[in-house]
Amino acid sequence: MNATVLAARLLTERPRPRGIAGWRHAHWLAVGTVCLGAFLGQLDASVIALVFPALGRHFGAGFAAVEWVALAYLLVLVALLAPIGWLSDLVGRKTMYIGGFAVFGLSSLCAGFAGGLWILVGCRAVQAVGAAMMQANSVALVARGVPEHAMRRALGIQAAAQGLGLAFGPTLGGLLVEHASWQWVFWVNVPIGVLGIVAGWYLLPRTRAERAAVVPGPRLPLGKAHRFDFPGMLLITGATTALLLALSTASGLPLPGWLVAVLLVASAVQTLALVRQEQRAARPILAPGLVNTPGVRSGLVVALIGYLLLFCPLVLGPVLLTGAGVSTAGAGLVITLLPAAFAVAATVGGGLLPRGWSDVTRCRSGAVMAGAGLLLFALLPVSAGVSAVPLLVAGYGLGLLLPANNALVMRAIPAACSAVGGGMVNMARSLGTALGMALSVLGVHLAGAASGGRTVLLVLAGVAAAAVLLTRPGRPARPARPAGPAGPAGPARS
Repeated sequence: MNATVLAARLLTERPRPRGIAGWRHAHWLAVGTVCLGAFLGQLDASVIALVFPALGRHFGAGFAAVEWVALAYLLVLVALLAPIGWLSDLVGRKTMYIGGFAVFGLSSLCAGFAGGLWILVGCRAVQAVGAAMMQANSVALVARGVPEHAMRRALGIQAAAQGLGLAFGPTLGGLLVEHASWQWVFWVNVPIGVLGIVAGWYLLPRTRAERAAVVPGPRLPLGKAHRFDFPGMLLITGATTALLLALSTASGLPLPGWLVAVLLVASAVQTLALVRQEQRAARPILAPGLVNTPGVRSGLVVALIGYLLLFCPLVLGPVLLTGAGVSTAGAGLVITLLPAAFAVAATVGGGLLPRGWSDVTRCRSGAVMAGAGLLLFALLPVSAGVSAVPLLVAGYGLGLLLPANNALVMRAIPAACSAVGGGMVNMARSLGTALGMALSVLGVHLAGAASGGRTVLLVLAGVAAAAVLLTRPGRPARPARPAGPAGPAGPARS
């Protein structure tokens, strides 16, 4: 078998078994498979916060260096979400999604055997490649495979799966660190990855017809209209990396102090260059035409803010609680309440609200609740019992905010652009997560664990108020999907 034939077989998406494809509720099986990837990605994201101290002790490194185990992952994720979304249009979202489970599981296995901190950082970067292959396609798989009337519910279930992953992460991380070793924080991903490969193969509908499978060769559409915006990708990666390095250097990373100013200037210059690049690119990575659609730009900012509000407490909470005398496992259990409330609100929380509430009202109400919870967390005494209440309030508010905001953004984006739109939502989420971690470490470094943590939480309460003001109703954009390799409009049936 030559390489071309092998590539054709690997890149040809197989249809689901007839019994599954013909079932009228089959789209929920596809949503469940997407939720498995969402669960795995967020489990891995939240478990890291509990393993930072153990990694610091094991490798003899400071907090500012250890945080790059998380930041390297997030930077690669931000860089690759858009190009992988573009590549998925050529190869097929199902193929790319299943491949993501394989890369993620294998790199997780290697991460547990890392012999040095920067080797571990490298393994985490490869992990992010697998995560990008899943995340760049998750929202698009839901949007294309679920009927219009069920989209908000499906996106809510996906957000709930993310919340469950976040919820299990702190508890699992605390227990594994105390009773096993930090290596098991990564090895636990392997069996979930294997399950994801099997589920994706049988339960996801194909997104490209067999005859349209893409194989390497001169027929690959690489005309001007199909070229990916690699300069834009490099500028986004460079601007984000420079900003996070500046924050890490200010947080104690052993680099010269003058480098902070240089990195901030470099980030600003690359951001300005990115704006110009996107205005003249044939196929811009940020798609100004989509970003400028009413409701999309503000929705992406709100998505960034939402994950900033979610991840700052996940990093700060263990620091504040262990500083108050709570054990690592106990701190993990308390912090679990934040994402657990997020998951409950994203799944069934909307049922407790008045039926006539729009997604805009849900977003604003959720932002108000999240801000109130973070404000209480900053002002009340820190203990396992007292801190539980504000974490529950903040998590429930974010569980109302983020699914409704995602629905607003995806509803405002034409269906034919769902993969690009989903990639931009995931990019905003990753940037919010990275900034949340970096700002938390910076606050602790500058003002100490207790004072710095409370200051950051007070700032976050103000950021939540900004999310209330930024939430805008979008203009629905649902033109008929063009017939082509992905098939006609409506949920996939194969």
